[in-house]
Amino acid sequence: MAAEPGIRALLDTFAAGDPDEVLPLSGMLAGLGRRTFGMLLLIASLPAFIPIPGGGAIGGPLAALVGLQLLAGRREAWLPRALARRGPHRGALARFARKVDRPLGWLETVVRPRLAQVLHHRASAMLSGALLVAIGLLLALPIPLTNYLFGGLLLLFALALLERDGALLLAAWIAGAASVASAVLLSGNLATRAAGWLDLLS
Repeated sequence: MAAEPGIRALLDTFAAGDPDEVLPLSGMLAGLGRRTFGMLLLIASLPAFIPIPGGGAIGGPLAALVGLQLLAGRREAWLPRALARRGPHRGALARFARKVDRPLGWLETVVRPRLAQVLHHRASAMLSGALLVAIGLLLALPIPLTNYLFGGLLLLFALALLERDGALLLAAWIAGAASVASAVLLSGNLATRAAGWLDLLS
């Protein structure tokens, strides 16, 4: 059986052609099977790395949608028809591919299909889903200096699911849980300080 194309090969395929052409999400997901979740997360990470108008409002909800479907136990991603007809421009994908080429090149030397039991277990999908919902919600919020962090986490999950690497998925869980916990604590501290300042002003 022929090896499935890696994440850089997929990006190169999608980026080739007229930079102004829009690639519908339905076409980008065709034939990927279980890997559709990884492809959607890859697309959701785009606005964190390249300027896209309203990017945070796109990537965050899309990541959360993937998370909800993993929580529900779906085996392949589903998209509303209106969303399936939309997608990124080839030019945006080309810029994204250049931006992440070096880290992806390094990661592709160490990732490989392994620990299949981690990927296919129901509890694994639920944990990934819960973390992706949290990351998606945080990415959609205007929290300063977090776009690269949450975008990088989505990229880790995308690579793990596209390359079927259970070990990388374990690393994504650890990094995701730590980042979500840190963001929640930071938000709580900021809210407490803001309340204190309001009390002083009143």
